[in-house]
Amino acid sequence: MIEFENVSFSYKVSPQGREDGLGRQGQEHDGLHGINLKIADGECVLFCGRSGCGKTTITRLVNGLIPQFYQGELQGRVLVDGQEISNLPMYQIAAKVGSVFQNPRTQFFNVDTDSEIAFGIENEARPPKELAERVEQATDDLNIQKLRNRNIFELSGGEKQKIAFASVYAMNPEIYLLDEPSSNLDMTSIQELAEHLRLIKSQGKTILIAEHRLYYLMDLADRIVYLEKGKNTNIFTPEEFRRLPQSERERMGLRSVDLQEVLPPTDQPPAGKEVLKLRDVALYYKKRTILHSIDLSAAKGEVIGVVGHNGAGKTTFSRALCGLHKNCDGQFLWDGQPMERKARLKRSYMVMQDVNYELFADSVEAECSFGIRNPDHDMVETTLEELGLAVYRERHPNTLSGGQKQRVAVAVGMVCGKNLLVFDEPTSGLDFDSMAQVARLIRRLSEMGKVIFIVTHDFEFVCRTCSRVLHFDEGEMPDDVPVTMDALPKLRELFSVSDGKER
Repeated sequence: MIEFENVSFSYKVSPQGREDGLGRQGQEHDGLHGINLKIADGECVLFCGRSGCGKTTITRLVNGLIPQFYQGELQGRVLVDGQEISNLPMYQIAAKVGSVFQNPRTQFFNVDTDSEIAFGIENEARPPKELAERVEQATDDLNIQKLRNRNIFELSGGEKQKIAFASVYAMNPEIYLLDEPSSNLDMTSIQELAEHLRLIKSQGKTILIAEHRLYYLMDLADRIVYLEKGKNTNIFTPEEFRRLPQSERERMGLRSVDLQEVLPPTDQPPAGKEVLKLRDVALYYKKRTILHSIDLSAAKGEVIGVVGHNGAGKTTFSRALCGLHKNCDGQFLWDGQPMERKARLKRSYMVMQDVNYELFADSVEAECSFGIRNPDHDMVETTLEELGLAVYRERHPNTLSGGQKQRVAVAVGMVCGKNLLVFDEPTSGLDFDSMAQVARLIRRLSEMGKVIFIVTHDFEFVCRTCSRVLHFDEGEMPDDVPVTMDALPKLRELFSVSDGKER
């Protein structure tokens, strides 16, 4: 049993809002206030709420990262099987509690997948035969044979998440903690994740999930804990949660619980002048062909979704559009003129899937104009307000939550003034409020005549923002589908949406 006894926690942050005294990232948001909660053995509990409500802090209290890694003021007690977590050494906690973080890259210790899956059980000094058997068992149970013997750095974000889960599964802990586990997964992989959760639940494991995407957990969660400003203000059964009106859930900052209810607009605004054209484009990684025979056109104001399974080449395509990927053939044209790699670099801006790679300044406000000549400060101010970032203007970007960092990167895309914008999973880790804010910003960019590509697995976001969807599969682009009510059956097929679930 896991018990929270009147638990409150506030992160320690330096006066500059950067790091605590040990050089570790701190956060002054995301604290907890007076949490009382008991979680029975074998129970699956979903923690939901707006970004910064305390979901991740809950998981850090159970796996001992608070207070052993994240400094702050802790009151009350967190007990696991009657033992106070804060008094246990980390190796004892690790044998009992397994964690899958939102960004799997932060929990890797090896450069190949087999070694990563085996890492935890190696540290338990298991005999070589048992270690090999555990790795094989995890691989078979989770059906990830195709990810064996791979370079970690060559995996997609979703594939990395699968390896992170497998490394925890191989250790066979009694408690699983998952922080935004679906944020980088494609449609099929989300359903596979649900099956993995169903598997460990059938094994009697206790599961705590902090998540914004809710629909795939409605048949798995035993209870749903809604957090608001660090307090568990409501606890629902799945049946009670489903009965909440959609308007009420949106008011609470929550995503849809049934994708069947998500619909595209009845019509799309007319496209502007065609400016971008790709002719017979092929992309390569080392000696392997990633995509070939890509032909497409894009007009001013178009918002084009790019979908496909993890590893289908979506990010490589995005990098090639922006001139970041060198190994490609074919023609990129802008207004009928050839646009070589350096020209694409000057014309485009990309919000990466892992935004930590592109945050450089000492404050959120400075980040929005970092490296931009003659930035429009009125635009900076307006964008900060629209994305709910104005209150964090003086904060260091690395002290923000994952969703807040994502919004900062999107804000830079608004301010930079480039004509070709590419967003790689811009709603990863975003709650409903933030997703809606980003959607409004994308629409504004569209009205300004920007050409926008969005790599995403987020059906809700596509229906709110995109004019059409490109589908990549098996190295080709077999589908180019408008986001309209008439095309809804095909859209649902691409996103594997059936009865509100992703297959």
